[in-house]
Amino acid sequence: MPTSIAPDLQGKRVLVTGASTGIGAAAAAAFAAAGSRVAVHYNASEAEAKKVAAKIALDGGEAHLVRGDVRKSSNARRVVDEAADKLGGLDILVNNAGGLVKRVPVAEIDDAIFDEIVNLNVRSLVSACSAAVPHMRRAKRGNIINVTSIAARVGGGPGAALYASSKAFVSTFTRGLARELASDNIRVNAVSPGVILTPFHERYSTPQLLESMRATVPMARLGEADECSGTFIYLASDTLSGYVTGQVMEVNGGQLMP
Repeated sequence: MPTSIAPDLQGKRVLVTGASTGIGAAAAAAFAAAGSRVAVHYNASEAEAKKVAAKIALDGGEAHLVRGDVRKSSNARRVVDEAADKLGGLDILVNNAGGLVKRVPVAEIDDAIFDEIVNLNVRSLVSACSAAVPHMRRAKRGNIINVTSIAARVGGGPGAALYASSKAFVSTFTRGLARELASDNIRVNAVSPGVILTPFHERYSTPQLLESMRATVPMARLGEADECSGTFIYLASDTLSGYVTGQVMEVNGGQLMP
């Protein structure tokens, strides 16, 4: 069931990490709707991941479940290799797994919380990219799409400085990797969501904080996970964005206009 918007995505082999809920789940569904074959990665949220895969199958698509705690680099690499094994290769990697972990004032940051945030948002992504490159080189082309955050540019909300900094790493790493892999016909870009209504904010943001964020958005509302999906499709499609690499695409309702 290919979409006419990006017909070149039909049959492409796609891994979306952190695809059980929120932005990752919406991205996995969008790739399946475009005719791609999708590996849905999850860690703790098995029931939700199964629902994502079942919905894709019900709609006539193909989805494979891959589980792993990507905070450990060995697991991140295994997840990529397992997805490639299930799909018969890998064309597109969406590095969506990540999180705030918890809001921590800088004066209370210790080694444990530092390691947890950096392992989740930085180490996992670097390891997944490293594991994906050989698969894409064998295919002689590929697309890596990392998920950063508006926090990378503005420093994050209360207690989120370390999270914001880890996402700033993602943005910079995206640009560096794009330069390194351009000669391999592998494009690397990033999606930078603003305030999107997902389980992320259900866990970490109060209604009052969300309202204060909404007030800074020119479109006067917060985003939905599905509203990031078109950007993933655009960046993954060589037809639509074949001359685009090293870019961070902001999806934030005008909250930040760099």
